[in-house]
Amino acid sequence: MEIIIKASQFILSLSFLIVLHELGHFIPAKLFKTRVEKFYLFFDYKFSLFKKKIGDTVYGIGWIPLGGYVKISGMIDESMDTEQMKQPAQPWEFRSKPAWQRLIIMLGGVIVNFILGIVIYIMITFVWGVEFVKPENVKNGFAVHETFKQYGFKDGDKIIKFNGAEPLDVTDINKHLFLRDITSLEVIHEDGINETIAIPEDIGEVMWQNGVMEPFEVRTTAVIDTVVVDSPADKAGLLKNDKVISVNNVPVNYWNEFTQLVLNSKENIAITVDRNGSHKTIDVTPNENRTIGVSTSKMRGVKVEHKQYSFLESITKGNSLAIWTLKDYITQFKYVFTKKGATSIGGFIAIGNIFPSTWSWKSFWGITAFLSIMLGFMNLLPIPALDGGHVVFTLYEMISGRKPNDKFLEYAQITGFLILIALLILANGNDIVKLFSK
Repeated sequence: MEIIIKASQFILSLSFLIVLHELGHFIPAKLFKTRVEKFYLFFDYKFSLFKKKIGDTVYGIGWIPLGGYVKISGMIDESMDTEQMKQPAQPWEFRSKPAWQRLIIMLGGVIVNFILGIVIYIMITFVWGVEFVKPENVKNGFAVHETFKQYGFKDGDKIIKFNGAEPLDVTDINKHLFLRDITSLEVIHEDGINETIAIPEDIGEVMWQNGVMEPFEVRTTAVIDTVVVDSPADKAGLLKNDKVISVNNVPVNYWNEFTQLVLNSKENIAITVDRNGSHKTIDVTPNENRTIGVSTSKMRGVKVEHKQYSFLESITKGNSLAIWTLKDYITQFKYVFTKKGATSIGGFIAIGNIFPSTWSWKSFWGITAFLSIMLGFMNLLPIPALDGGHVVFTLYEMISGRKPNDKFLEYAQITGFLILIALLILANGNDIVKLFSK
């Protein structure tokens, strides 16, 4: 059932984004009296699930859910209709239009993506407001990964300032360290000492190469919230709401201590829990990767505050969220070009797994807004077969006064298409490898 819910959200979001993106090309094409031969959701190689011709345009749904397209007369695109390009140019064709009109038609899709992302973020802010955690509301401080203890951080540190200023949401610390320019963190150690700790300039690279994407984790009490069915914990008899007291007679106060003791154990584990006021010791045999199948709420014991925005305030806040989403994605994009980045690229399974296993309109729209901005940026990349490739050729024409010949554009389109297919195979191949390596 969880898979069905995730898949339903993914398909709905993808369809919504594809249709609006293609409308971004379709509308200016029509305004400039350019003939649009096809408008398709998904690809229709060999046959369509549905199609209907209205005027000059065939509207349809293909059977290959890898995207969608509009086929514009007189343009070398995904259809690779080179026969049409051999005929004399007609006034209704794309190639007959002035360069500035062609540029607007090609930019229409990404412009819609960016505007859509902004509009959705404004809507989310207005309807649901914003939740945040102030520094003083993380009562037990943060659990710190060993990699970050070399800089002077300690378990139980309370983070109170980023770069000398109090953050709106202190739980955004990991995102800010990885994607934004954090040069210092002010903390209060458990012994009450206040200290400002300098952050290395390459901290994002350190996190990426070490696989430490969440060096700071809100420290919560060791209470079990979820027991995975048929897991070692379930078979041994651990229950939801059990409070862990010790592991192999080593006292436990916080969840990070519990997970570390389980991970470091070399044999069966004796877990003592407080269950309804009485202590009970349960022997558990971890699986091959030293986990037992239990989890807790990451925000247990943390006070989460809520702020509601007026519509006018939501416009400002929504724009800010969209801009930072784009900035963060561009910053993160550089890691794709590393050796580790190539194996981290995800395909449809990875994107589908972003969606929650239970239906949530707030999560759905938040993820859709992110994907819209991501697709807008990706489509702007100067790769032939993407909008950005067409834009580059059109800008070259406008600056030089010379239009690239059709044969060059044809070969460029084929090259770009092969690049995209290779990336598609890589991304989805990574998904399959990860799926079977679990």
